[in-house]
Amino acid sequence: MTRIRRGYVARRRRTKIRLFASTFRGTHSRLTRTTIQQKIRALVSAHRDRGRQKRSFRRLWITRINAAIRDRGVSYSYSLSINDLYKRRLLLNRKILAQIAISNTNCLYMISNKIIK
Repeated sequence: MTRIRRGYVARRRRTKIRLFASTFRGTHSRLTRTTIQQKIRALVSAHRDRGRQKRSFRRLWITRINAAIRDRGVSYSYSLSINDLYKRRLLLNRKILAQIAISNTNCLYMISNKIIK
């Protein structure tokens, strides 16, 4: 019986997986089965860590805003200032407030004085 050559579909699929895993080390970039497992693992980790990254950046922004507000010397906290922002209906998110706190603290003081009054 003669040998039957298979089609190109499986080879194309494996090539695509190898291109994804080309930066993996050792067997994880060479053998198809372990490459597929590592690809799944990498995609799961990437999906999970996108949410973690959002959380960690929000924590960083809150810390920066709180430090800048307390640095003023007045007994005024982050939670009170955010609450006053919402009461005054000022549309400034935490990312923008943190950038203002780093780059231009006088501007942050002006905003907080506006909120307090």
